[in-house]
Amino acid sequence: MTTLTAAVPGRPFGLVRHSLVMARRSLIKTMRTPEQLLDVTLQPIIFIVLFVYLLGGAIAGSRHDYLQFLLPALLVQNVLFASAPTGVSLNTDIKTGVFDRFRSLPIGRSAPLIGGVLGDMIRFVVSIVVMLGFGYVLGFRFGTNPLAVLAACLLVMFLAFSFSWMFVLLGMLVREPGAVQGLGFVIMFPLTFGTNVLVPTDTLPGWLQAWVKVNPVADAMQAARGLMVGGPVLDAVVKTVLWSLGILAVFAPLAVRAYRRKA
Repeated sequence: MTTLTAAVPGRPFGLVRHSLVMARRSLIKTMRTPEQLLDVTLQPIIFIVLFVYLLGGAIAGSRHDYLQFLLPALLVQNVLFASAPTGVSLNTDIKTGVFDRFRSLPIGRSAPLIGGVLGDMIRFVVSIVVMLGFGYVLGFRFGTNPLAVLAACLLVMFLAFSFSWMFVLLGMLVREPGAVQGLGFVIMFPLTFGTNVLVPTDTLPGWLQAWVKVNPVADAMQAARGLMVGGPVLDAVVKTVLWSLGILAVFAPLAVRAYRRKA
């Protein structure tokens, strides 16, 4: 009786402990199927090579200079893309009945959901390490200090963590994992490519500049550039933090509510 009482869902410390156990489960599942990490290992390398060697000479006149401009923004783009499979994974678990087994256990009802989101953050770390490592091999160099670079990485991860809850909600509302993935790309493409990722904002047409100025991903890219290679950062960092908190405040409760109805 005492054991079951200590594990009653809803008690905050129990929920935290159960969520961490579920996060560990997610990590183990990822490590046992490393092909799930192809999108955060191969895709960043492909994007860097493609954009730097295809556009670098034409846009910046120097591939090295373009790499310095491109990589911090491309880092934001790829880490955000890495947040989309979280919804796909949770949708698959519900569809295959795994969460029905969790429901029979004396754990917090939201623990599998929170643990899944936390566990998938390993994808963000892998994407960052691959991009910075490969970029360094090609000649990318930081223009700031290690603390600023670390701040840039944490800022990008926080924004991606907030976006994860948007995809969790999508995973709860859509019936098929493939549909979650397809809708995820539809959402992410205008958010990540409709930015200053490839060219400076002032070279874009007026209507696209207006979109860039209200796009939270563009603010994150500007913040990452400032923190990694130098330049003004305060305004972009503040906007990115506020956007992240706002997205998290809206979508996390909605995702938990949709999960409780479905699971």
